[in-house]
Amino acid sequence: MNLEDKINIVKNILKDKKVAIGFSGGADSTLIAYLSAQTAKDTLVITINNHLLPTGFVENTKKATETFGIKQEIISIDFYEDELFLSNNSKRCYTCRKLMYDEIEKIANEKGFDFICDGNNISDLTVDRPGILITYEKGFKTPFIEAKLTSREIHEYLDKKNIPYSRSTTCLATRIPTNTRTTAEKINRISYCEDYILKNTDCEIVKVRDFEETCIVEVDNIRELVCRDKYIQINDELKAQGYKKVALNLSEIDDNESISLDYAEGSFSYKLPYTINIENTEKQLKNEIIKDSHDKLELNNITINENGLITGKNFKTYETALYGFMDVLKKLRRNI
Repeated sequence: MNLEDKINIVKNILKDKKVAIGFSGGADSTLIAYLSAQTAKDTLVITINNHLLPTGFVENTKKATETFGIKQEIISIDFYEDELFLSNNSKRCYTCRKLMYDEIEKIANEKGFDFICDGNNISDLTVDRPGILITYEKGFKTPFIEAKLTSREIHEYLDKKNIPYSRSTTCLATRIPTNTRTTAEKINRISYCEDYILKNTDCEIVKVRDFEETCIVEVDNIRELVCRDKYIQINDELKAQGYKKVALNLSEIDDNESISLDYAEGSFSYKLPYTINIENTEKQLKNEIIKDSHDKLELNNITINENGLITGKNFKTYETALYGFMDVLKKLRRNI
């Protein structure tokens, strides 16, 4: 199935519906808003300002909705008032999405929009983001997952159609290690440092990971920072903000995630970075299960292990193995 075929699947899902979308202005939500504006009966995008977002976040979403000619609701939620979120435990992603999606659901229902969706794509299911469970619990629709669209394909389509989107939309609290308390002081320092690097380089994505006295800088263009004058300047400025050591992650940020299987002679394996809830996954697979146990589910040619290892056999080509894996992936239910 080519990219246009997948896009058409999404259009058909949205066609003639009153669509409400959780909207950040990033690649995923921008594309689904763009397609909805073309095919849906009506479109409303709902943007949550949690006061922990990159500079210019809200303004960027306004520009996009004006370009597409669709309605927007901007809702302010002060996450600093939520103690569970500030505690920053292993459920942070889940807690964050619940706070946002509760409000999105409320606004959509009040406005009469009965088809609520988000921009989760199939690549998102291969990374450690437990917030996806909120999407499932609320019954929000995921057209990109249904169409098996990867992050790389979404970026490819946006670039091909010259659709502008923001490359920096993630909450700044994600820069703070799990089980380390989130504070306004940390967020403000991270925000200042990221803005400084953005203003003084040609980087489009910057993340400053906060480890109290040390920070790790991640960017999408390493060459911009290794120039002697620039890295000295950035090092000095970030130390002036209170960091005693400034480190650089030599792996560039890549927001074009795809899915690649370890495939050979008809068999594949893929290890997910989270464990599988066997009981809840079994409910999704229904009649597809041939054999089950407390730590494993066996389908016709795919085995799902509680530890996150997915294996397959008897696939004639890599493409059929990949699509078989994707079919199972969207039915998995993970643990937090």
